[in-house]
Amino acid sequence: MLTKKSAATAGSARRLRGAAARPLGQTMDRRAFLKRSGLGVGAGAIATQLPYNLIGAADAAAAGVSRSDGPAEVRRTVCTHCSVGCSTDAIVRNGVWVHQEPVFDSPINLGAHCAKGAALREHGHGEHRLKYPMKLVDGKYQRMSWEQALNEVGDRLLRIREESGPDAVYWIGSSKHNNEQAYLLRKFVSFWGTNNCDHQARICHSTTVAGVANTWGYGAMTNSYNDMQFSKAALYIGSNAAEAHPVSMLHMLHAKENGCKMVVVDPRFTRTAAKAHQYVRIRSGTDIPFIWGMLYHIFKNGWEDQKYIDDRVFGLEKVKEEIMTWTPERVQEVTGIPEDQVFKVAETLAMNRPSTVVWCMGQTQHTVGNANVRAMCILQLVLGNVGVSGGGTNIFRGHDNVQGATDVGPNPDSLPGYYGLAAGSWKHWCKVWGVDYEWVKARYASEELMTKSGITVSRWIDGVTENKELIDQPSNLRAVVYWGHAPNSQTRGAEMVEAMKQLDTLVVIDPYPSATASMAAMVRKDGVYLLPACTQFETTGSCTASNRSIQWREKVIEPLFESKPDHTIMYAFAKKFGWADELVKNIKVDKDAQGWDEPNIEDILREINRGTWTIGYSGQSPERLKLHMKNMHTFDVRTLKAAGGPCDGEYFGLPWPCYGNPEMKHPGTPNLYDTSKHVMDGGGNFRANFGVEKDGVSLLAAEGSASKGADLQMGYPEFDDVLLKKLGWWDELTDAEKQAAEGKNWKTDLSGGIIRVAMKNHGCHPFGNARARALVWNFPDPVPLHREPIYSPRPDLVEKYPTHDDKMKFWRLPTLYKSMQDKVKNISSEYPLIMTSGRLVEYEGGGEETRSNPWLAELQQEMFAEVNPKDANDAGFRNGEYIWVESPTKARLKVRAQVTQRVAPGTVFLPFHFSGWWQGQDMLKYYPDGAAPIVRGEAVNTATTYGYDPVTMMQETKTTLCRVSKA
Repeated sequence: MLTKKSAATAGSARRLRGAAARPLGQTMDRRAFLKRSGLGVGAGAIATQLPYNLIGAADAAAAGVSRSDGPAEVRRTVCTHCSVGCSTDAIVRNGVWVHQEPVFDSPINLGAHCAKGAALREHGHGEHRLKYPMKLVDGKYQRMSWEQALNEVGDRLLRIREESGPDAVYWIGSSKHNNEQAYLLRKFVSFWGTNNCDHQARICHSTTVAGVANTWGYGAMTNSYNDMQFSKAALYIGSNAAEAHPVSMLHMLHAKENGCKMVVVDPRFTRTAAKAHQYVRIRSGTDIPFIWGMLYHIFKNGWEDQKYIDDRVFGLEKVKEEIMTWTPERVQEVTGIPEDQVFKVAETLAMNRPSTVVWCMGQTQHTVGNANVRAMCILQLVLGNVGVSGGGTNIFRGHDNVQGATDVGPNPDSLPGYYGLAAGSWKHWCKVWGVDYEWVKARYASEELMTKSGITVSRWIDGVTENKELIDQPSNLRAVVYWGHAPNSQTRGAEMVEAMKQLDTLVVIDPYPSATASMAAMVRKDGVYLLPACTQFETTGSCTASNRSIQWREKVIEPLFESKPDHTIMYAFAKKFGWADELVKNIKVDKDAQGWDEPNIEDILREINRGTWTIGYSGQSPERLKLHMKNMHTFDVRTLKAAGGPCDGEYFGLPWPCYGNPEMKHPGTPNLYDTSKHVMDGGGNFRANFGVEKDGVSLLAAEGSASKGADLQMGYPEFDDVLLKKLGWWDELTDAEKQAAEGKNWKTDLSGGIIRVAMKNHGCHPFGNARARALVWNFPDPVPLHREPIYSPRPDLVEKYPTHDDKMKFWRLPTLYKSMQDKVKNISSEYPLIMTSGRLVEYEGGGEETRSNPWLAELQQEMFAEVNPKDANDAGFRNGEYIWVESPTKARLKVRAQVTQRVAPGTVFLPFHFSGWWQGQDMLKYYPDGAAPIVRGEAVNTATTYGYDPVTMMQETKTTLCRVSKA
């Protein structure tokens, strides 16, 4: 953890500067690095002033930063990188961000930063940003005015809409947008008339959301980073938290001090594994056999929590039948893990309860991603670990607001709050928006398309290139708008470039040009537009951390260069498209310093509050969130509960669900499904979202399993007007509430009266009290089954555990499984190594922003591949040499070899944060002048292969094949 020291001695500073001046690693010295990175003299001069001691004070200022003696203003913001939610105090003088401090009062980061968090100021003042609107003219980017850009882009999109319909334009939103911008973009796209929209969550945790929500109700982290301090054992699987979520490890280290046993299961010995009591190496793509192997031992030894299962779980007997077929011999054959290791992990979790589990993209990004997730949920249900402090499924999300963007943003299969796309959902939101349902319906090509899920971001390539007759919409995609998304984070990069080539129009709206700009310029001469958006430091709004706590960011600096806030750009396009008034019917529009119209962020949040009853985004008003940010010191660092002060009794960030309207003062929910607390103290139970009975068996929880103090102690369905009347509670509504609630349920009653009566008056959960589903009958595999990856290194196991059958017109596109696997079944003879990918601590996401930051760029200067010494020796190369990594797509990556035993023989690991090289060639000339990242390298996803989860279209990134050779 990097914590800032307020002062350092001159001697220590000299020692650190001297150390920093020595050659960096085995690659090059700083001068050579700056020269090779393409920086000019001016930029190089800036970089020489930067401090190399990230632990020390941020004394150096970027070019043009004035160090006046003006009064200092402190503006509290939240890190814009991962989902931990670390707070930062930005010190601003005369409008310039000159200094930053971690917030020591924050109950989440406790005054700590990782390398990325320590370098936030440079992100705000970065010199490599997209400074003004540009377009591609004869293969070169040229500057243009905002007026020209809005008219040209708007005219092109309107022409496509007129010729091919609204579904011919694809809108890729962002998990970097704040909640208000993400929400407004879903509304914006709805008024455009399409569900062809998506964002990063599709390719990081969509399988988590689907798997977890379909097990017990909500698709999110059940507990919190802080709550892990109560855990007695913790299993990290598919998670390298020490690099991906560094500050989260503070809480795990505190837990270890309290005796928590830490277990890491991963194909690679990571920095997280280095902190574990037990490390287990697993073959990538075999999570389910390992989990079933643990449960085999748990059941064999009678370690299950039978009463918990009897009271709160449905369908486990059917799952147990599959589990008990996974004998230790069978588990070892598939996973490579010996019985004693599997047994030891099972025993550790069972004998040290409450135990928690952590997973990330190592589990989700597979063709069996949803099944992996459900297997983890079943493990915790069997052990009785869900709904208890120290237990739960702690699912660490990626981007700073990927949770919030998933909750209220541009999903292709739902409206904000996971309301779905049925007519009733549309009517609910139209009422919230204050627009006519028939008007919105007329914006769509048809009512059928209005209620049909759109194409996912993982498959937009096929929306362009697939045979039109096989696509479940009137037209192929003709335009794509990348609104804050990195293309190098998507698989099949070689095919993506061909799709970019075929588009009529490609628009990038981003603080940085992203890899889209260079990839498109490599194959196009025109039709590409780059529009500069602000960073989150140049606007205000809320963001949702992985633990569901919502925090409010203050604006740190005014928009730099010619950049504009994303919601301002949305409103400008809405004016061009002719429905600006409808977009902001309930939202005040302000004027910024340049006279641009800017929808009021606080009003947008209030509109979210008015409509998002399902997941409890209804109680977190701007005023309540701001009060929490000002009083962080009053919240307990383990329970997140305020003791005294103006937020007394509330949980930090009002973690959703925070039910009812803000006036009801629900405190937020720190741990989901916790029956030990009253619902008005954040307690709950499993959601009744799947009916009351299945095959003659009750889906409602048993007698005595309800939350503390509930008037109904048995299982019960979700609340609606009918249930209130049957219970005799209807007259507890006011007359106005009765009028609003008539014919409604708790999710569509805009008065909030049903929720108020159920929770406040009777201690009952508005979403009912049901059993969690171990058996998810509406999924392709109701019982999670092991299926070999499409590109498997084990053709012998493909015969035993084949993938799914092909699916036609699924998420509007044909999707290949069995036919593709049969085609490549024996390809491991040519490509014998498993290729997998993951994160580094220095960079984040697609990496364009962090690789443009001089402080971070010096920490990791080149793209690399980790290769086991045996594989390196067999291929004839040594550590530090350039090698080719080639996949079955024939795409080749030129990277540095990092020969290490962190990976086992047969596995090659590559980080996914790089772009700017294309199969051995630096793409510097394809970027706009001055906007290329300092560090460029091959994108691993240039070479990744075909493969998608059969529920969510999650892409397969963790298990494909490759071969390596000396370059």
